[in-house]
Amino acid sequence: MIDVMNPAILFGYGSEVTQMKGIFKDYLFNKHIFVREGDLNAAENRFETLFALANLFNIRITDGEKLVHSDMIRFAAEHLGENVPEPFYRGFPGSVRKLSKERLLFDQLVHYTITYGFGDFSEAGHSLFEENFERMAFKENADIKDFTILSEADAASAVKAFAADLLAGSRPLSDEQYELVKACITELMLVPEEVASKNTAIKLLLDLRSPMFTEFIRMSDVIKLVDELNFREYGNENIKKLNLKNRDRKFITSVMDWLFQMGRVDLRTCYEKKKIWAGLLHHIHYQAKSEEARQFLAAMRGEGNLSVYAEFEKAMTEKNVKMAVDALKTGKGSAAVLRNLNYLISRCESVEDMQYILDCMETSNVIVLLQLLLRYAQYKAGTQPRTFKFTKYNRMRVHAETAAEQKKRKSVISEGQAKMLASGIVDNLKRVLKGRLGKVYIDPAMKNYALPIQENTAQSGFGILTKGSRIQIPETKKLRAFTYWEKVNDIDLSVFGIDENGHRTEFSWRTMAGRQSSGITYSGDETSGYKGGSEYFDIDLDAFRKEYPKMRYLIFCDNVYSGIPFNKCFCKAGYMTRDLADSGKVYEPKTVKSSYLIDCASTFAYLFGVDLQTNEFIWLNIARDSMARVAGTTEMDFLIDYFHVTDVVNVYSFFEMMATEVVSDIEEAEIVVTDKSVTCAEEVQVIREYDIEKMIALMNR
Repeated sequence: MIDVMNPAILFGYGSEVTQMKGIFKDYLFNKHIFVREGDLNAAENRFETLFALANLFNIRITDGEKLVHSDMIRFAAEHLGENVPEPFYRGFPGSVRKLSKERLLFDQLVHYTITYGFGDFSEAGHSLFEENFERMAFKENADIKDFTILSEADAASAVKAFAADLLAGSRPLSDEQYELVKACITELMLVPEEVASKNTAIKLLLDLRSPMFTEFIRMSDVIKLVDELNFREYGNENIKKLNLKNRDRKFITSVMDWLFQMGRVDLRTCYEKKKIWAGLLHHIHYQAKSEEARQFLAAMRGEGNLSVYAEFEKAMTEKNVKMAVDALKTGKGSAAVLRNLNYLISRCESVEDMQYILDCMETSNVIVLLQLLLRYAQYKAGTQPRTFKFTKYNRMRVHAETAAEQKKRKSVISEGQAKMLASGIVDNLKRVLKGRLGKVYIDPAMKNYALPIQENTAQSGFGILTKGSRIQIPETKKLRAFTYWEKVNDIDLSVFGIDENGHRTEFSWRTMAGRQSSGITYSGDETSGYKGGSEYFDIDLDAFRKEYPKMRYLIFCDNVYSGIPFNKCFCKAGYMTRDLADSGKVYEPKTVKSSYLIDCASTFAYLFGVDLQTNEFIWLNIARDSMARVAGTTEMDFLIDYFHVTDVVNVYSFFEMMATEVVSDIEEAEIVVTDKSVTCAEEVQVIREYDIEKMIALMNR
């Protein structure tokens, strides 16, 4: 048994101090914060450092400039990519458009032959036909990035506050968010007051093996614990076929013992996984140590099923919708009724049944309401095959409905019913959220930002926003998407155009030799050179629309052609907004809007999209559970759902529902919600578009 009185044994403090400090600094940089380490009084090269940050990266220090240190130049360079490998075509994009299709193909064939045929990664390979190209000095206008600087003590307080807000969220965390939380617990001695997400509590319990985290789970969650352990330690996704080592059996046994001791046994919920429980209890040879434990074993191994869902299904089989609703509401709460709306409404045989369901819809669970609002506001009835997306182990899985499944489909509602449900959910949300905040100033631009409802598949880095968030691309700018990598031979950046009918056009290494144009240009695949490789796409949106008038959306993807997962190499992706007429280097840190790390345990990730009709960049940032090595083999039409998220609910409408009063004058506000640089009184809370943690806390508390 773990010595719970000894934190050093409990958490292993000090084992990864250097790494964890890096986690804190990286996380804060993504929040536009530098950390000043060491002697705060040393003022070495203060002016020169401030000038270099502005000159190289367009970083302006708005607070704490006396704490600036020259190390911050190197730190910013690491995150914004000062030393990114140059593209295969050094004169990209102009020189690429001058080459014929035949020369482009020949270039790539020669390059691949030398690189892969002879295994020559010693120096960068370049075009045989490209003319000498000399770039002018950088002259483009680029957005200023406002940063602040904190001392180590203040930085520690800031990350602990971020962690506390994240722990308040009932949804699973992204890998980066989880690692921050864990680091705060193990290194900054944060003792969680709450861990609202069962997923997070289970991960902490597995990683830290501390009984304190059993406080945040119940007996039914042991199945989730075993599933996570089974996948993480054994690579096995089938919980019905366990082959756990003795140490893991003992650990699961100890968790169950703790839960029995604490009285955290939800027997009716455990019945829902009765067969799995019976197999698990047999596998770990569990021996009851109390009367409650003996009763539990008898229930899981005996006949009958007393779960809420068994009662619910019995009522549905008997076509008694009211009894089914009562079973759910009494046993699982109103949120369970909401989660089964399609099933319930599709079985209604009278207006009375329908009204009874509607009367039982109210809940105070904001996350459930938001999820269902997005579902029903975007609902489309029809006979076309549906695509289902869900997450497992923090990666998205996609299932396209088969012909057999489509034929058996029963839980279908009309678009009119969906619209009515969406309206009822909005009314519920307004009632639940009303008056949570005082006077709030909300920048109209916040209508473009989505709420962090499900971000567990997201990757980490600078400039990251929530899925579905939109950023206007100025008409005077073009989009330059990039990816660069190390420790792997080849990663591919691809673009897919989708028209209103769902037809797809691929722009990738397989097709671009014949598609280079003024609207879209591909840099060539720089795979050689020991420091790594890179790829770029340039999209001149106005020219692209003229060339492809039927195209509506663009979707950008990254995949590891070499076949190893992203988390076994080093890969960054992102985008720049550049002037239509190029100046400076191909990769200019000043123009970088986002640069983020792709480190998921798969070979495929969706990056971002473009709405060609509105000229808007749209965040996707989704790790897909796939070992696909070529992007064109995967479905992606379902991603268009994310393009319309902010039309349903957004940061503006969320804070509008919570405000006691929405004020038009910032000076009157107690809370300011904006994506711009503002000066406010010290007591005024400012919430930015990237303050995901604060939004999570507000949605859950």
